Amino acid sequence: MILGISIPVFLTLHVTLSLLGIVAGLAVAASLLRGRYPAAVTAIFLATTILTSATGFPLPPYGFDPPRVVGTLSLVLLALAVLGLYVFKRAERWRGIYIGTALAALYLNCFVAVIQSFQKVPAVNALAPTQTELPFVIVQLVLLLAFVALGVAAIRRKS
Repeated sequence: MILGISIPVFLTLHVTLSLLGIVAGLAVAASLLRGRYPAAVTAIFLATTILTSATGFPLPPYGFDPPRVVGTLSLVLLALAVLGLYVFKRAERWRGIYIGTALAALYLNCFVAVIQSFQKVPAVNALAPTQTELPFVIVQLVLLLAFVALGVAAIRRKS
């Protein structure tokens, strides 16, 4: 039990939050490329992604392992994104800080989704059962390069 919720139900909540965060985050990313900042979708993205990271900590196995390192990094990035957007209103350098940290947090959520897909989806797992095989490396590299390109394009976009 976690917070009075069974572990399977809590895990379902965690995964649902993650998927909602990714969908909302991709909508935010598309808006950033147009120089727009949709308030409601951005709030949903930030809230669900913060909750995704926070709900990962009480899940077993316990200890400060790689998933918790990613969760910690994500929460730091999201704190900066929230500051840049809501406190400093994207003024001056905070615009770039907001865009960069929000997209980096979205990338981490997508990075974990790829890992989970290769672990849990049988057809995908067959391509890279140990996640050291070339298909896994290529997918993660393409994901990283796509987010770097997206970030550069969004920051260069004048809004």
